[in-house]
Amino acid sequence: MGNEPLFLGKPVRPLVLGGGSWGTALAFHLASKGLPVTLWVRDETLCAMISSDRENRVYLPGAIFPKSLDVTSNIEKSLSEASFIVLAIPCQGVRETMKTLSSLGAPRLPIVSGTKGIEQKSLRMVSEIVSECYLSDPDQYAVLSGPSFAKEVVRNSPTAVVVASRSQVMAKETQSLFNTNYFKVYTRADVKGLEICGALKNVIALAAGISDGMGLGANSRAALLTRGLAEMTRLGVALGANATTFSGLGGVGDLYLTATGEQSRNRTVGVRLGRGEKLEDILRDLGQVAEGVTTAQSAHMLALGHGVDLPVTRAVYRLLYEEASLVEVLRDVMDRPMKDEEEF
Repeated sequence: MGNEPLFLGKPVRPLVLGGGSWGTALAFHLASKGLPVTLWVRDETLCAMISSDRENRVYLPGAIFPKSLDVTSNIEKSLSEASFIVLAIPCQGVRETMKTLSSLGAPRLPIVSGTKGIEQKSLRMVSEIVSECYLSDPDQYAVLSGPSFAKEVVRNSPTAVVVASRSQVMAKETQSLFNTNYFKVYTRADVKGLEICGALKNVIALAAGISDGMGLGANSRAALLTRGLAEMTRLGVALGANATTFSGLGGVGDLYLTATGEQSRNRTVGVRLGRGEKLEDILRDLGQVAEGVTTAQSAHMLALGHGVDLPVTRAVYRLLYEEASLVEVLRDVMDRPMKDEEEF
């Protein structure tokens, strides 16, 4: 017992919320270090299947679970046995889940969030939702983000990510917990910046995919990514984030991966939109959440509220929510007034 690893002074008992590809990958990663991990899967049928197969054949096939990884659909029991939570559910479900946890009356646990996105109705970041519904102490919250496909994480492919927390202790302990010789973890203090990066990069990845689907070429993709990063930074700074966060792993790193990687759901949706397919058909085939679709609307509304110009995001929003044509949104982006690049 004396050598048992600790997290914030307590024995490490991670509870990972979310049975999708990313939640499964994070649970797998921690269990691979020999830690006793519980993966909570909301869907009881999927939970039973994963428990029986010792593998998530629906969302992350091929990754056979370590012995120390347990799977459950009983949130109350698993919460009572956990020492901290790893959040890996779709953004639009965070509020409901946090309210459920709060209603159970168990002690509030620290949270490491791997969820990306902006809540549609409230325009809140994940940290803000958690603060409203569950955790009163922001020093107990960290966000983990960066260029990391789930399939490559479970294959032990060399990966680098970043964890941000207002508390240096929380950031350093989360770093130590997740870091391995193939999963390098850096730290930051800019929670808001890292969350904005993780949300908006999905919208820019949609735009890059649309460009590729239309066959516009490498020049177009490079322009979209560069100007897209600029508008991500503009909105972030307007919301109080640090501009340097956007040039790091959680910003340009995650943007590049999501906009160019063949495993990217958001890029895939964009490519098919660019080929003229209907969004509802694409999402039905995908079978998983592409956060960029909802984030395009949330980011557009945030930009309007703060007077920030997001031309690439606005183009994606118009295509998805105003039924604008591909030709119209392309013209909107390319017909903008001439300006100095230094204007950002």
